[in-house]
Amino acid sequence: MGVELKVGNRTNAPFRFDNVGSFLRPEKLKKARVAFAEGTLTESELKKVEDVCIADLIQKQKEVGLQGITDGEFRRSWWHLDFMWGLNGVKKEIIDQGYIFNGEETRPETACLTGKISGESHPFIEHFAFVQQYATDEIVARQTIPAPAQFLAELQRPQNKETTEHVYPDINDLVADIAKAYQTVIRDLYEAGCRNVQLDDCTWGMLVDTNSSTAQQIQADAEGMGELYLRVNNLAIDNLPEDLVVNTHVCRGNYHSTWASSGGYDPIAHLLFEKENVTAYYLEFDTDRAGDFSPLQHVSDDKLVVLGLFSSKTGELEDKAAIKARIEEAAKYVNLSRLCISPQCGFASTEEGNILTEEQQWDKLRLIKEIADEVWG
Repeated sequence: MGVELKVGNRTNAPFRFDNVGSFLRPEKLKKARVAFAEGTLTESELKKVEDVCIADLIQKQKEVGLQGITDGEFRRSWWHLDFMWGLNGVKKEIIDQGYIFNGEETRPETACLTGKISGESHPFIEHFAFVQQYATDEIVARQTIPAPAQFLAELQRPQNKETTEHVYPDINDLVADIAKAYQTVIRDLYEAGCRNVQLDDCTWGMLVDTNSSTAQQIQADAEGMGELYLRVNNLAIDNLPEDLVVNTHVCRGNYHSTWASSGGYDPIAHLLFEKENVTAYYLEFDTDRAGDFSPLQHVSDDKLVVLGLFSSKTGELEDKAAIKARIEEAAKYVNLSRLCISPQCGFASTEEGNILTEEQQWDKLRLIKEIADEVWG
């Protein structure tokens, strides 16, 4: 897969010390987005504010020691829907109910089909190009996007199912067009200089949770859904340039410091860890809701694992000795040379952000780097 597995420096993510992607939005950006929504700020004026905030964020990422930089998803409202709205044949839709998290409900928005799906002229290409100008030989510009499986799952939500089946009576045609659209976007990102794409994917977390209301809708055929999610993800990243690294991030929901699902990786390990054709997995492991490390024994030898041992949901710093003990435990299943560490998810999967301060966010990343340096040198 073109990734260096030996102990030592790497030239592409994941790095020993890494981050999942999103960052807390600064107050300046939040106010600008509100002003834009109210019509008192133009689109070009909003973009200028975004540019300034992202440039400042990138500098802070470099200062804290991150080798993989992103725009923090500052130009988005959601970690996933904004990307979907940028595809052709898709529109933003307001619905009756948002996503249900533990004790909270999100804004009631979704992505709904208006016609056949394609990926030409996606706005994220320009977003990436802005970050790419800050890359160096040592600093890699990364692009996070929702996994194809996540888009498929969105189109199959009860509120969207009828429209989706009207446009795509055959689910195989839907899968094929999603994969083709993603191929278009990813190749356009590559042409813009991108060499690292991360597929953010909550679908696997839904498959392992037998209690959440969302999961119950798909539990009847969890194995079949898992095969379908695997198929659309692999089709979307098939036959891409050899020097393009595609990783995936798997979590159980991250909204305003709450979560959406629980369950260990065991039921889906044989699909996700053995058969998904990615280079690395960024995995949630910050609480016992993610289960133990034993499913990692299914990770094939040519793949890397980023242990999400730190919580992005709280500003409280983890105990260094406890983290090192957990890394040692995980190394029983995946060789230490193939392990890295990060938060379990981004700090702001939506623009609302998690409940911690920006300084706590950076303190947490400093701690992760410190531990990574002590474990791997």
